[in-house]
Amino acid sequence: MDPAQPPQEFPSPDQAPDQGQAPDQGQAPDQGQAPAPAAPADAPAPPPYPAAPGPYGAQAPGPYTAPPVGPHPAYGQSYGPGQPGPYGPYGPYGALPPRRTTNAFAVASLVSGIVCCLPPLGLVFGLIALPQIKKRQQGGKGMAVSGVILSSLATLLVIIGLVTGGIGDAWRDFEQGMDEAAQDSAFSLRAGDCFRIKGKLESYTENVDTVPCTSAHEGEVTGTFKLTTFTKWPGEDAIDKLAAERCETVNTGYAMDTWAVPAQAVTYYYLPTKQSWRLGDRTVTCALAVEKKPLSVSVRGDASTLDANQLLFLRSMNPIDDAVFEEPDEDADTDLAANTAWARQVHGTIVSARTGLSGAAWPEASRAPLAKLTTKLETAARLWNKLAVAKDSDAFWDVYEDAYDALSNDIAVDSRKALDLAHVVPDGDSDSTGGGTGGGTGGDTGKKV
Repeated sequence: MDPAQPPQEFPSPDQAPDQGQAPDQGQAPDQGQAPAPAAPADAPAPPPYPAAPGPYGAQAPGPYTAPPVGPHPAYGQSYGPGQPGPYGPYGPYGALPPRRTTNAFAVASLVSGIVCCLPPLGLVFGLIALPQIKKRQQGGKGMAVSGVILSSLATLLVIIGLVTGGIGDAWRDFEQGMDEAAQDSAFSLRAGDCFRIKGKLESYTENVDTVPCTSAHEGEVTGTFKLTTFTKWPGEDAIDKLAAERCETVNTGYAMDTWAVPAQAVTYYYLPTKQSWRLGDRTVTCALAVEKKPLSVSVRGDASTLDANQLLFLRSMNPIDDAVFEEPDEDADTDLAANTAWARQVHGTIVSARTGLSGAAWPEASRAPLAKLTTKLETAARLWNKLAVAKDSDAFWDVYEDAYDALSNDIAVDSRKALDLAHVVPDGDSDSTGGGTGGGTGGDTGKKV
């Protein structure tokens, strides 16, 4: 176009477009009609804001607009798969709404209400949480309400307990349970354990209080043994008879220095019960126990606490006491044979003791008293031999008193003192050389003889 030539005027909207001219906006081109050619290079610039498309379809391409990229869905038609909505996939502003939080006081109220350790605390937490939840639009209202209800009920129960005294009873029961938990089972006692006995010896016992042997105690465990001769529950009497025999032996081995054992001490033991037998319990626990005046020292006197010289002396002398205690119930007038047999047994232990003591290498300080003791044992052996060979009861009774006096405890006092053993004659035991461990039994069922 000639620059000097004035520009052509645009046709009015009322005029129909010539062939090759773009149709009016909103008017669809004729079928098969080719689109209008592009505007000349020197054509004036198009208007800055093109007209909006009509409501029923896309705007027809004109000389100053770009061709449409594709058909739009009809009015009211939903968008198909893969087609974004009018505002894109994230809504008109492209952001999600903030997530609601749970009020911390509501959680604390519910936990406090469930635990019930501090009932009013859960109630306070719940009352704080409810207005905060409403003001801050938080979650947790149900938890706060539940915590208030539970805490209110717990607080009410506490008040009732205080008024009726139930809290005090519960606390005492708790303390008692803690005490019982701290106690040892009677079935777990071991040799050397000292323990307290509540009530009388003749009582059923499951738990005992173990204490140091230097503090007050009524019993000291001397050892245990297993019941292996029974295949089924034999009954309490059968176990009791066996325990009385075996525990005497166990006690003698544990407390060899019999003079150190109080005269009131008795043999005591714990037996399996019928119920514990079903669970596999076969253990008998032996002990030495007193009922009136508690002990405050250990009575243990065995290889773990005695030296070699003390052990030799006790192993030589203690069998004499054991033999003397086996005197028959029937006297010589009724059963002479039984009494002479017993006298022979005592005579044998005296001879063995004299032989053992006279052949040992004693410390210098104990040689003289032990030499005197062996001489006295020789005298005693002759007298007991006369008892053993007595032809009739009269001959037996003629020697009986002298034989017993020959074994008086007084003959062993100096030797015991020289060997640093107990040397005070036990009460009631002046007629034997060693002093006994006492008699009697006890157990889970608390039998004492």
